[in-house]
Amino acid sequence: QVQLVESGGGLVQAGGSLRLSCAASGRTFSGFVMGWFRQAPGKDREFVAGISWSYRITYYADSVKGRFTISRDNAKNTVYLQMNSLKPEDTAVYYCAAAETLALVRSWPEYDYWGQGTQVTVSS
Repeated sequence: QVQLVESGGGLVQAGGSLRLSCAASGRTFSGFVMGWFRQAPGKDREFVAGISWSYRITYYADSVKGRFTISRDNAKNTVYLQMNSLKPEDTAVYYCAAAETLALVRSWPEYDYWGQGTQVTVSS
C-alpha cells in the first residue's frame, strides 16, 4: 500500500525559504509522476509542481516557476519541494501526491495517492 508522508512545513516570513519532504513507501515508483499541490482556505486544491520519477522531468505552475524547485532522491524514496522567495499568497496546506502514469499530469483527480498535508504559513 502506497504511503506518502510530508514534513517540513512551518511559519516563515515573506522572502524566506522552506523545504518540504515527501517520504514515499509501499511501491516502486519508477512508473509514477509525483506532484505537490496546495490548498488555501476557501480555495480549490491547485497544482504546484510535478516530477517524473523515472525521467526526472519537472514542471511547475506559473505562479511558482523560478521560485520553487521539485526534486527526488531515488535512494531515499523521497520527493522534495524547495520553496524560495516565499510570498504570503503561498500560504496553504501543501500535499504530496502520486499518479501511476508517465504523463505529466496537473489536475488533482488524476492522482491516485495523497499524503496528509503540511501547513505552510508565510507572514508579511
